[in-house]
Amino acid sequence: MPFSYKIDKGRKMVMSTGYGVFTLDDALAHQEKLRKDHDFDPSYCQLMDFTHVTKLDLRAEDVRRLAEASIFAHDSKRAILATSDTAFGFARMFEILRTTRGEKGIQAFRNLDDALDWVLAKDTAP
Repeated sequence: MPFSYKIDKGRKMVMSTGYGVFTLDDALAHQEKLRKDHDFDPSYCQLMDFTHVTKLDLRAEDVRRLAEASIFAHDSKRAILATSDTAFGFARMFEILRTTRGEKGIQAFRNLDDALDWVLAKDTAP
């Protein structure tokens, strides 16, 4: 299972965690699974945790494809947690590509506490 998730309705948050070798197909399957989950709300914020991913089997073109469309609302806050340089680089690329589409609520982090503080902050706009 390369990706798992939990939906916290109280915090209006989706917590997604990647494991092992991670591919474009895994990311697309995760999006589809979330989209079909009756508890999923596109307005929720998201924490994507890539700290348990041992290998990213992605190319820059795969990240571009993932950034073309989002299942989350345009103003949802989404934090990407990545500790490896490769994962952090792909997270920043995704952040930049989504920003060019008008989203302001995506940010890459290397520290869990910083990611949670940012994504759960209610007093700041994305």
